[in-house]
Order: sequence, then C-alpha cells, then structure tokens
Amino acid sequence: MTVPPDRDGRVSLWPRLFPLGSDGLLVSFADRLSEPANRAALAFRAAVDRAGLSGVAETATSLASTYLRLDQAQADRAALIADIEALLASRDWFRAALPDNRRLWRIPCLFGTPRAPQLAEAAAAAGLSPEKAVQSIAQTRLRVQTIGFAPGQPYLGELAPDWDIPRQTQLTDRVPVGALCVAIRQLVLFSVPTPTGWRHIGQTAFRAFRPDAADPFPLRPGDEVVFEPVSAEDYSALEAAGPDGGARSVLLP
Repeated sequence: MTVPPDRDGRVSLWPRLFPLGSDGLLVSFADRLSEPANRAALAFRAAVDRAGLSGVAETATSLASTYLRLDQAQADRAALIADIEALLASRDWFRAALPDNRRLWRIPCLFGTPRAPQLAEAAAAAGLSPEKAVQSIAQTRLRVQTIGFAPGQPYLGELAPDWDIPRQTQLTDRVPVGALCVAIRQLVLFSVPTPTGWRHIGQTAFRAFRPDAADPFPLRPGDEVVFEPVSAEDYSALEAAGPDGGARSVLLP
C-alpha cells in the first residue's frame, strides 16, 4: 500500500506494524498527520472491532495510528498477528469508508473578545484578518481526529493551509474548559483547565469531559464538528444551557 505523497513530496510504504510494550501492537499509517492516514487509522480500528479477533482486548486510535492491546492469557500471539496482517492487507485503508454511527456536531463559539484573547495574533500568523480567520474556521467541517492529552479532549482538523502556524514559544499559564485553541492546522477543544502552547481564539460552553454522565466523552474519533460564531450577548445565555452549551448533533449518513 502506498500513501499519497506527503507535504514534502515524499512517498513511503505504509502501513507498518510495530510491537508496543509487552502486550501491544501499533499499526501506523504515516509518520505525520494527514487526512488519508487519519481516515485509515479510524477505518482499521472499526474493522478490527467488527472482526472480533480473539485475543484483542482493546483498541484505540491516535492521529495516524491504531493501537491494539492483546489479552496475553487468551491470544496465540503469532496467529493473532497473522490475522491482523491479513486484515491489514485486505483493502486500501487510505480510501476506506469512515466508521458508522459518526455524528455531526454544531457547537456555538465566541471568537475573540477578552474571553478568547489570541484571535488577532493567530489570524496574523495565518496571514488573515480576524474576520477572515473566523470565517475560515466557521466554514470548515472538522473531523475529530483523536481524543487525547486530557480526558475527552478532541484534536480537530484539518484547517486550510493558511493555518499551518506553529505553537507558541512560551506557554499560556491557563486556558479554561471549553477553550478553542489553534496550531499546525488543527484545533483543540480543551476539556479541562490547563496550560498550553496553542493560541486561544474561541470560547465555547461545551463540555467535552462529563465525569458524572453515563457517557463522559460526547465527542468520538470520526465525528465532525462545525463551530458556529455567536455574539458575546448570546454566549452568556449558552453558559446556562447545560454541558452541551447550545450544541446540537445529528447522525451522519
């Protein structure tokens, strides 16, 4: 299988299967994030879950890889790896359909203002006015590429090439829950208060981590998100609207 050329024009053979620790396997589809590699990771994980391979205890995805944790008490490791390799060779995962039961979320977002103070700075780094920056983001349907770093926290992408901007060289001491931050053509929607090197450009009332809920992580890898701009006046009402913060979701066909 061959991935389309990456941003530097290189072509490499993927996927690759690596042992990971004493009980894990990592199936990598690229050495950096791309839409085809993320699609492949999501599609392959879903196929492994559907296949019900004996000895696979857990699966997860990162930006461009699928992780498989093996139940060593049940697994014939050599036979299981052969089954995984056969599944891996069975199709072109870079063009596979995304998993079923994905949702499209529309999340209200307050861009700029003192609540999200780095919009102008990030827009300038992208060569855009603040107004054009908001328009660019609001018009982009973003995929939840992975959940990580903090509980339920989504990495979303990809944005237009203008947004291939670096992280800050220094940390922001703290961004609040619901902060929308940007770097390297991605957005992160923060699920807990935390320091960050990403620029804080928007603020939502959406809670991506709900520890007391039956389903604590409402966003899942493969879901899609649109951030809808709202005014400061409208945002105040959303803060009292519960953990969805005015967000709506529908199943994708």
